[in-house]
Amino acid sequence: MKRHAFSAAFAGTLLSAAMFASPAMAQDQEQFITIGTGGQTGVYYVVGQSICRLVNRLEDANIKCNAPSTGGSVANINGIKSGELDMGVAQSDVQYQAYNGTKSFEGDAYTDLRAVFRVHGEPLTLLARADSGITTLDDLVGKRVNIGNPGSGQRNTMQVVMDAKGWTMDTFSLASQLDAAEQASALADNNIDAMVYVVGHPNGSIQEATTTVDARLIPLNDEEVKGIVAEYPYYSASVIPGGLYKGNDEDVETFGVAATFVTTVKADDEVIYQTVKAVFDNFDRFKRLHPAFENLVAEEMATQGLSAPLHDGAARYYREQGWIK
Repeated sequence: MKRHAFSAAFAGTLLSAAMFASPAMAQDQEQFITIGTGGQTGVYYVVGQSICRLVNRLEDANIKCNAPSTGGSVANINGIKSGELDMGVAQSDVQYQAYNGTKSFEGDAYTDLRAVFRVHGEPLTLLARADSGITTLDDLVGKRVNIGNPGSGQRNTMQVVMDAKGWTMDTFSLASQLDAAEQASALADNNIDAMVYVVGHPNGSIQEATTTVDARLIPLNDEEVKGIVAEYPYYSASVIPGGLYKGNDEDVETFGVAATFVTTVKADDEVIYQTVKAVFDNFDRFKRLHPAFENLVAEEMATQGLSAPLHDGAARYYREQGWIK
């Protein structure tokens, strides 16, 4: 009994010491953060990896960052909510829906969600085999279409399109749910007729598909799509430039969202501040890490396309730069 009492007392002493450790001691401890991204062929994966590369270069912050591949926007926000992730990349529409409790988050508003910054624009991209007979959005009826894996941004946005058109899963002869890394090979192997992807351009998956099979980008600009853009503030008309992919020399009209970087109100202010500082203090380096980042403007990333409140750590940096009041 005495032995147990001694052990308990000693453990209590250690706990008390830990509780009252000086701030300097706490700052010396490494903090590990995990960023949710997307499929390894997508730009979200590059966003997370790029942020981590810059964070891990910080000399005095004692932050170690990793950015594994995940299911995408919805999965990232759910991961942040559950505590499995500290930060993540999400489409601007998914950010809005999560914070306000609509669409995929109907009745379950995540008001602890916080915005950090906007990244690149992302058009909804519809790519079809040239031999499929698909030249318009309506031609998808009765075809084999990959609508995206559950938890992904493309699935979320494609569902918005399907709702606007009055379509269901039964509208297609096959509604496959492959993730981003699988769909290019499925198109090339003639297992599907078309695939959708919400992604910045140029993109490796679209590049892979168009170089292995004759495939065409399909415009998304009919009345229903225009209605979506008019109704929802986080969507905007977009153009995929011609000449980025083999066999697709003309500009293609579509609509899309923006990639955003998000976290939770519970995230440590200093960690978020240092993460933001790592990106914007090395902004030219960041922009060189992917062609989709080339035309980014720092101040716009801090102030535009964000539908959840800014995290206090991010706001602190932006105030220092004079970007917000």
